[in-house]
Amino acid sequence: MSLMDFRTNIPVSTAAFRLSHADRHMVIGSCFAENIGNRFKEGGFNVTVNPFGVLYNPASISAAIRRLMSEDAFRRDELNYYDGLFHSFSHHSSFSDANADVALSRINSSFRKAVAALKHSTCLMLTFGTAWVYTLPETGQVVANCHKFPANRFQRSRLSVESIVADYSELINALLEKQPDLKLILTVSPIRHAKDGMHENTLSKSVLHLAIANLCDRFRQIVYYPSYELMMDDLRDYRFYGEDMLHPSSVAQEYIWNHFSDTFLSKASRDIAHQVQQIRKAMEHKPFHPEDEAYKRFAQKNIASIELLCLSVPGLDLKEERQFFEKIIN
Repeated sequence: MSLMDFRTNIPVSTAAFRLSHADRHMVIGSCFAENIGNRFKEGGFNVTVNPFGVLYNPASISAAIRRLMSEDAFRRDELNYYDGLFHSFSHHSSFSDANADVALSRINSSFRKAVAALKHSTCLMLTFGTAWVYTLPETGQVVANCHKFPANRFQRSRLSVESIVADYSELINALLEKQPDLKLILTVSPIRHAKDGMHENTLSKSVLHLAIANLCDRFRQIVYYPSYELMMDDLRDYRFYGEDMLHPSSVAQEYIWNHFSDTFLSKASRDIAHQVQQIRKAMEHKPFHPEDEAYKRFAQKNIASIELLCLSVPGLDLKEERQFFEKIIN
């Protein structure tokens, strides 16, 4: 590294496996997982993102995957009412609703789709955010979200390296028994949990790193991706953070996604993703004269691009995009 670089460059290391548009991906975990998953979507990849909503701790992520494997849908008696809303302690608050039937329908609709998606997934990416957990004393359940219930309802503790490794060793063995060719990517969210306290956040992230390192040693199917190191070391500057000074800025997100793409995607896959992104950007175009022939030619040009892409990439689903441009012509 040159002394004049003024940064710690983390070079791209080609992963042990590559991902393509032929793969079926499932991404579960923190806000960072949500961001990566949505980038996959934007690039036309077949991906299921956080079917339980954003999940932060390894125990809740493991419980979600085990529930999907069991195919046991959620029941009405698993909802909890508080402050005008029905909540699930297995889900993010985005599933909560004032009507219990609506909340349950929303939960199980996502659940059913995710059950089918997990069965056919070729790559599972998990992003751990924190090792701190909140447990219901009466059931022993680690909750995915406290939903602003009173703090005295829960017991707070920190997961140990040993407990995470034991839980995931069993889980991964069960997954690989059903899907021997499954690829796994584990990463630690670069978002700091300031509410835990900065020292507590450091301890928490350390637990996650040690647990993942242990799992990587045990399973050749697992690859660790250094999103945490990219943010903490390569992008060590507050200009790469959002207004809260905790979440990566849009520039940082783009930088990490490009690094991730170079790590896991072939040039051909990156080119395809770029073409899909361009088509979706074209959908955002607002013409001054929608009935103008020039706008219809613009739509026809994009339909031709979609047809060419779908012919060259088997399994690429751009039906919605095609329908959008066909409406312009018709």
